Amino acid sequence: MITWQQQWFGNIKGDILAGIVVGLALIPEALAFAFIVGVDPRYALYASFTMAVLTAIFGGRPGMISAATGAMALVLVSLVANHGVEYMLAATILTGVIQWILGVCGVAQLMKFVPNSVMLGFVNALGIMIFMSQLPYLIGGAIPTYMYAIVTLLLVYIIPRFIKSIPAPLIAIILMTTIAIWSGVSLQTIGDLGTMPSTLPAFLLPDIPLTLETLFIILPYAFALSIVGLLESLLTAQVLDEMTDTESDKNKEARGQGIANTVNGFFGGMAGCALIGQSIINVKSGGRGRLSTFVSGVFLLFLILVLGDAVARIPMPVLVGVMIMVSFTTFNWGSFRFLQRAPRTESLVMLMTVLIILYTHNLAIGVVIGVLLSALFFVANISKLTIERNGTIYRIHGPLFFASTTAFMNEMKKYPSDDCILDFQDSALWDESAASTLWKWVTQCKARGVQVEVINLNERSSALYEKWNEEVGK
Repeated sequence: MITWQQQWFGNIKGDILAGIVVGLALIPEALAFAFIVGVDPRYALYASFTMAVLTAIFGGRPGMISAATGAMALVLVSLVANHGVEYMLAATILTGVIQWILGVCGVAQLMKFVPNSVMLGFVNALGIMIFMSQLPYLIGGAIPTYMYAIVTLLLVYIIPRFIKSIPAPLIAIILMTTIAIWSGVSLQTIGDLGTMPSTLPAFLLPDIPLTLETLFIILPYAFALSIVGLLESLLTAQVLDEMTDTESDKNKEARGQGIANTVNGFFGGMAGCALIGQSIINVKSGGRGRLSTFVSGVFLLFLILVLGDAVARIPMPVLVGVMIMVSFTTFNWGSFRFLQRAPRTESLVMLMTVLIILYTHNLAIGVVIGVLLSALFFVANISKLTIERNGTIYRIHGPLFFASTTAFMNEMKKYPSDDCILDFQDSALWDESAASTLWKWVTQCKARGVQVEVINLNERSSALYEKWNEEVGK
């Protein structure tokens, strides 16, 4: 059991340096998400600071980075367009309340229903999306743009072979920015994406009417934000668990996300959740504890308030090079072996999860559809029911439930209508559809004067069957 002190101070140097790298990487992402929603950049930058600091304190996954995200931004677009920024802040507050309630109710238990094929699809889609999100900063650029991105990419790859005490992305960003400023080369910079706020976030109440009409406007958005945010956060936590070979408290993480978003809305931030790209940067840069997440938020605020002019001069191609390396490390290259060795249905689920996420740009939709596909394939696989006849004894093989009742009736119709025994030693009744189908068959036989004896039902199946008989007999 890792103690609170170890979570905060067990890796001080690594956490501080990694947090500095992540703080830099958060700025262009936050600015881009603000543009997606159509709001002033400060709403995304304040959100990234608030989310990082509060999830460091209240979250359940040390080292995970939470901030303004693209998935949440996409949900907010229509709300802001139709009702304005104040409604966005109110929806963010309500999102936090819902997430906290879901965390208290144990929402993390649902993670066990996400199969490995969907997890692989989720990770691979994120790797591809991180790469694709960097292309607008490259395509159409001059030769120096490509050169700086490529050199940065090579530095991030090569530096760890010689220097392990300082994160390679931090060295690459400082070195390449210095060269760009010294040489006077013309490159797109962070400052070209938007202006930095010059004041600390302040407490405020959303300027909206406190009516049921307002609640009905923001509730659908808050519920969607809650699901999207928790899904992305819990899946990111699962990825980091596997990367670091550690466990996290995902229900606590859900509650932490809720607390962070509630406070976030009161301090002028848009809804946020975990960022897998920045989380992986943090881990790859040596960040393991809560201190790294806390430092990333505090350093982000320090950058925009104190060093805003200097940060604005960081070339975008340099950050693009760092993010491309992140996309390469995020993508699970072992997936190609998985496609060769796994059953076709699981391979199809992984590919469909990737394609749906890339098409919709919505992680929640892709994961939910992937889980539903896995469930359908699972049901189709276990619904195979056969009947073995030995004289007057018919032994049922396979579970009898809603998906296999038709097969049961069709199989039984193949045999002559003689007195018989149905043996359920290798089967069971799983739902009321099964109980009603068995009752229907036995009743039809009795109506023709055929006696049927049902044997070897387990305790649960017997109780279900007897209950059905009692209900019908009323």
